Amino acid sequence: MGEPAVVYVTSATHPAAECADMSSFYDIPVTAIDGGTDLLGGLRGKVTLAVNVASRCGLTPQYTGLEQLQRELAAENFTVVGFPCNQFGAQEPGSEAEIVAFCHSTYDVTFPLSAKLDVNGAGRHAVYRFLTAADGGIAGDIHWNFEKFLIGRDGRVLKRYPPETKPQDSGLLQDIAEAL
Repeated sequence: MGEPAVVYVTSATHPAAECADMSSFYDIPVTAIDGGTDLLGGLRGKVTLAVNVASRCGLTPQYTGLEQLQRELAAENFTVVGFPCNQFGAQEPGSEAEIVAFCHSTYDVTFPLSAKLDVNGAGRHAVYRFLTAADGGIAGDIHWNFEKFLIGRDGRVLKRYPPETKPQDSGLLQDIAEAL
């Protein structure tokens, strides 16, 4: 008897376009935190730092450094994009409106944010299936909030950084400079 088929269940909050058909990070449909569609398509051609974020984590102060990168490098066609996720210690329990209010009032975040999504498990969003794919991404589950992926202008994954890597880490900054 053969192996059981794997079935992906899709919904509006977890678009499941198969990553095998996606050659670029920027091709993946992602809903913006304000409900807008095609969050990533608008970033096409930029060097992007993709980060799964949370408002109640010990690493949440990294928002300061992420926003600093956004402001310092935006003119060089760079952006940060945040993906709120509640899968680690329930540290992002709020609604999209609450997440936006927190990010703006506490950290004056200007970089784009997605609607809340899952980064691991059966409900893993297509963007994280792409980022963690063995073919084209950097394989393996996300370990915690604030794990980072550097994406090139062409939409390919360049590097992956553990959650503890601060936005002003010299190695990360060097990698961003090389990608720019």
